[in-house]
Amino acid sequence: MLGSTFPPFPDDVRTHPLLIIDYELIKAGDVEEVNRLWEAATTIGFWYLKNHGADQEVSDMFDMGAEAMALPLEERLKFEQGDTGQSFGYKKVGANAIDATGTLDAVQFLNVSKDDALAYPQVVHRTYPSTVNARMKNTIAPFIRKGLEVTCVVFNIFNDRLGLPKGTLERLGDVEEHSCSETRSIHSLPTERAIIGAHTDSGSLTFLYNRLGGLQVLPPGHNEWSYIRPIPGHAICNIGDALSLFSGGILQSNIHRVVPPPGAQAEYERWSLAFFTRPGNSKVLRALVESSHIIAEAVKRQPDRNFETGSTAVEWFARRIQNHRINNRTGPETWAANRGTEHTPTVV
Repeated sequence: MLGSTFPPFPDDVRTHPLLIIDYELIKAGDVEEVNRLWEAATTIGFWYLKNHGADQEVSDMFDMGAEAMALPLEERLKFEQGDTGQSFGYKKVGANAIDATGTLDAVQFLNVSKDDALAYPQVVHRTYPSTVNARMKNTIAPFIRKGLEVTCVVFNIFNDRLGLPKGTLERLGDVEEHSCSETRSIHSLPTERAIIGAHTDSGSLTFLYNRLGGLQVLPPGHNEWSYIRPIPGHAICNIGDALSLFSGGILQSNIHRVVPPPGAQAEYERWSLAFFTRPGNSKVLRALVESSHIIAEAVKRQPDRNFETGSTAVEWFARRIQNHRINNRTGPETWAANRGTEHTPTVV
């Protein structure tokens, strides 16, 4: 439906290599593969994931997103996420700022809550377009369950490496507690301007499925952006602010952005799909120093960094969403108020 034949990603642009992690191997406890995952998570915080077993779920989700975006704009706007800090629902092109000057974004997306999908037809947070409801049980919920399964495996690995009591990270993301975890179907038309501004992700883990290029990272210590090359059948995974804070900065929540695809790919509509896992709404974002001497030592080595946010997961996320919205903008201070754990907060 969306097609899978695109011009190849060009070889004449700057790219940053990522480790390719085999999900089946880390699930089986392969020591070498687990070590490679830990290396990726503690250096750049990004990696490719192969053999994740979600190819059909991903394909169905791309179809769901296209069906929703094909609805008349008037219909989509009935489910707009609004300006109060809620992320679930539809976001039109130009609703968010992407920098301190108030430049508008160039992307539309539809976010579906993990809680709404798993409880359907019960409404937990909000309602969604008819095309989304038709796909809730057979497309969206299976995709979310697969994402939660992978998250659990990764959490258990990180939990052990951080010296935390068994099940600590899993409990912080307890699927039974309401959270801001969500799927996102993302669409942008060919454009010459930035699509999504420089940011870190708010939650624990992100799983991204790209069919075209455009994702860029600014690795720690670098001063130039590099593309991440999309690889068919591979998810691009990254650490978010919550895990970085819980771990005392051992796990890296790295800054990234989305720009138009490079080369001949720039002429095509860009579709992508993400699943964001976030802690339970009541969980406070702070370093788990009382639970792990490894984390406590890491915090001591970074005396200039604040690991006591005083924010719950839902408060942290709502602040960031609310201050991205152009209708809430009062000036550069609004942009500053949406920042997360970016290691270079002035980067544009």
